[in-house]
Amino acid sequence: MATLPPAPIDRPTRADGTPLRVLVVDDEPNIAELLLMALRYEGWQVRTAGTGREAIDTAKDLVPDVVVLDWMLPDVDGLEVLRRLRARDERVPVLFLTARDAVEDRIAGLTAGGDDYVTKPFSLEEVVARLRGLVRRSGASAARTENVLVVGDLVLDEDSRDVTRAGEAIELTATEFELLRYLMRNPRRVLSKAQILDRVWNYDFGGQANVVELYVSYLRKKIEAGRSPMIHTKRGAGYVLRAADDA
Repeated sequence: MATLPPAPIDRPTRADGTPLRVLVVDDEPNIAELLLMALRYEGWQVRTAGTGREAIDTAKDLVPDVVVLDWMLPDVDGLEVLRRLRARDERVPVLFLTARDAVEDRIAGLTAGGDDYVTKPFSLEEVVARLRGLVRRSGASAARTENVLVVGDLVLDEDSRDVTRAGEAIELTATEFELLRYLMRNPRRVLSKAQILDRVWNYDFGGQANVVELYVSYLRKKIEAGRSPMIHTKRGAGYVLRAADDA
């Protein structure tokens, strides 16, 4: 474990100026305490829970902007906690924290709806940086843009974070939204998996390009369901977003 990071110059807040709310779920008291100290040092409002049931109850009261969730808990596992959190709020970003680093475990966590993954042992700086990235992508922090991106009949409002196609609302998770935003900012441009990993996840996700494939498949199901395709695969090169009527 690292020491506390330097005091942040730019402390992120909610849009109303209040501290960001984070729920830390870990049954190891020393890890929970270290994360509590580091995040409070960042200016965040932090609550901790040592069991899955406690986490679910605390989330009801706190309504967190982001959750740090240990995979292995003494009562119910992190995946079950995630499912229950998602049933209440499908958009809250979740960072899995676990000693399990096999590729299949990473994919299982992401498939279940997790947004990021950190393995133990970890550095506090890394966890803080990734949480800041998650809340930025989810729109929970105060930093906003006023851009509206339009590609064909697909519209993405970066301020309200609303997405529509042909006027029909499309619900996206924080990571799906960031991936679509990147594609829509670069229409007709082929983007490699490495470029997408760097821009959307802000780091090389263990070199696992299949995480990109997974989220592209999620996006396709949501924005192309019953409609003409917009996201096209360029074998060996990457992905490109084009309007449905764009030859």
